[in-house]
Amino acid sequence: MDSNKGQGGIQLLLAAEQEAQHIVASARSAKMARLKQAKDEAEREIASYRAQRETEFRKKVAETSGDSGSNVKRLEEETKEKIEHLQNEASRVSPEVVAMLMKYVTTVRN
Repeated sequence: MDSNKGQGGIQLLLAAEQEAQHIVASARSAKMARLKQAKDEAEREIASYRAQRETEFRKKVAETSGDSGSNVKRLEEETKEKIEHLQNEASRVSPEVVAMLMKYVTTVRN
């Protein structure tokens, strides 16, 4: 009877080992499924974030470059204003510069 009891104990241990192997295998497959799900979610989030940033980038590029015609027109107006300012300043100081030059040209030094 002791051999039957020993055989029963061995059978019980083998059954427990098989059950443990099934539990470990199902835990591994569940872990792999969770990892795959997390990876898929991360890829979706990355794609969404990339699309959002790309949209913001394109919007900023559009704002800074704007319509090239309007930028050209704005630059032409600014240039025209600066030229007019320089011409006004030159007209204002021109008599003084001419007087100074005439003084140096007509003054004789030893």
